[in-house]
Amino acid sequence: MKLGPLDKAMRDEASAGTLPVSVKKIIEVENLRRDFQVGEETVHALRGISFDIREGEFVTIMGSSGSGKSTLLNILGCLDTPTSGEYRLDGIPVRSMDKDRRAEIRNRKIGFVFQSYNLLPKTTALENVELPLLYNPAVKAEERRRRSLDALQKVGLADRVQHRSNQMSGGQQQRVAIARALVNDPVLILADEATGNLDTRTSYEILSLFQELHHAGRTIVFVTHNPELARFSSRNIVLRDGHVIQDAPNRDLRSAKDALLALPKEDD
Repeated sequence: MKLGPLDKAMRDEASAGTLPVSVKKIIEVENLRRDFQVGEETVHALRGISFDIREGEFVTIMGSSGSGKSTLLNILGCLDTPTSGEYRLDGIPVRSMDKDRRAEIRNRKIGFVFQSYNLLPKTTALENVELPLLYNPAVKAEERRRRSLDALQKVGLADRVQHRSNQMSGGQQQRVAIARALVNDPVLILADEATGNLDTRTSYEILSLFQELHHAGRTIVFVTHNPELARFSSRNIVLRDGHVIQDAPNRDLRSAKDALLALPKEDD
């Protein structure tokens, strides 16, 4: 199999120990286009972009307003379909699916983490995490609870399982959201500005958690407008005007945990 420049760079990164070694493609995007009709004008949000994301990568997708990243996020999350081109998620072609099939794939294959957490306000952390499993009839109540408790423990919230959203800080709420994203054991974690509502210290805490998940072999796509976050992912894709203008591994990967430790200590 002939390797392109990015494949070779990723192989070298994997050999250096900064990326897990895997050739399985979780995301395959080929000549993806998405047009919207606004009155008499056609808006070309995506203009024929192509890339693959392999199992175990932590990829940041960046771009300013109007770059096409929100449109791409919706397609990767099976919330929308492209006008043309192909999108395969874990080897499954998505474009030709109907809405119900996309919803099923979305629930089974993708864990979402949003900027605004999207937790149900009057329910406990445990109940919020259990929610995706309610749509899977194969998972019984006992198993649902066990998996949800395990997910909360993984994000450091074993002592907050009965707390409601209004009893938790923003960072704790985002940890609940990450636990909810993990509970179905998805092939992809898709984060949309997941640190956008958090202060600097809490942002580093959440980024550190994402890095831990990455080191454990999780495939993560982090969509953001903030270029500083690119320092903490293994690969960066940059969009502009519906085109991919940069796609390269991060050769200076920074530790969010170290960045957190370097912050000035908070006053008591």
